[in-house]
Amino acid sequence: MSSTAHAHALDQVHEAAAPLLEIRGLEKHFSLSGDFLEQLKFKGGRIVREQRHVHAINGVDLDIQRGEALCVVGESGCGKSTVARTVMGLLHPSAGEIRYDGRRIDDLSHQALMPYRKRMQMIFQNPYASLNPRMTIQQTLEEPIRLHHPGWSVQRIKEQVAEVMTSVGIAADWGGRYGHEFSGGQRQRIAIARALAVDPEFIVADEPISALDVSIQAQVLNLLMEAQRERDLTYLFITHDLAVVEHFGTRVAVMYLGTVCEVAATATLFATPRHPYTQALLSAIPRLEDDRPQPIRLTGEVPTPVNLPSGCVFHGRCPYAEPRCGREVPTLRPQADGSRVACHAVEEGRL
Repeated sequence: MSSTAHAHALDQVHEAAAPLLEIRGLEKHFSLSGDFLEQLKFKGGRIVREQRHVHAINGVDLDIQRGEALCVVGESGCGKSTVARTVMGLLHPSAGEIRYDGRRIDDLSHQALMPYRKRMQMIFQNPYASLNPRMTIQQTLEEPIRLHHPGWSVQRIKEQVAEVMTSVGIAADWGGRYGHEFSGGQRQRIAIARALAVDPEFIVADEPISALDVSIQAQVLNLLMEAQRERDLTYLFITHDLAVVEHFGTRVAVMYLGTVCEVAATATLFATPRHPYTQALLSAIPRLEDDRPQPIRLTGEVPTPVNLPSGCVFHGRCPYAEPRCGREVPTLRPQADGSRVACHAVEEGRL
């Protein structure tokens, strides 16, 4: 092989390995202080300005490879949905960068972001709230196609809607009906069809099955997996259900209080969790085994995202915490098994 051909082959390998989505140092803070006048307080005989923020996400670093399903897990209030909405441009980040296919997108104008809206779609948690009650199902599915393909004929739009309805198991006669006429599972199928209508390559699914009956959660999950196989989709999947993660995820990112504790391949994470919080989280899964170890019981209270603890955000509840943990924020470091863990105890070999 010539040197030019060899260099070209290396470039192709590099391109194949480049993440579809890159998140670097992402932060999102929400103000609790109101406008400027509300921030002014009279203290000690003088006027001072007080600002308080909810630190929803703090320095999140994540990569999502083409064709994979990255699941983000953690308890309520850990910042999972904030990450999802910030990636989609529904929230503007306080700091950090988001790159899609090598291009930074978090600083783009609404107009400049439009081509990416077609490539990136979102499925929301609550299908009762995410469908417009004044629009028929046909209108709901046609709307994004008309927006992103203004030159398409009426006939072509109807053919696209029919194709996407068939792909998610929606009957053709649903088109003339309204959202309130359907069950939760049917509405979520419609919401999935709406996301797929413009042939995206990346989908953010924000707890898409948590509002559904357990009996139909598996149906919707299988539908999402089938769509991934048929359309070569990439998912950022937000959930708190670890059974879903084990079934659906390629890789898992575990979040606690706005920070990423651990990122690993699904099989690796469930077999050998490294971070103390991940270990506690996985030990809480009910298992039908006689010799299973006792669940890890964490002590202390979950800190508030308004007043974040110094150092590692988990150190107040961690059984392995040492003084360094209260001073220094740990960074995600690569491990021998391919995972990345943000923990001083793991770094020092104590865990």
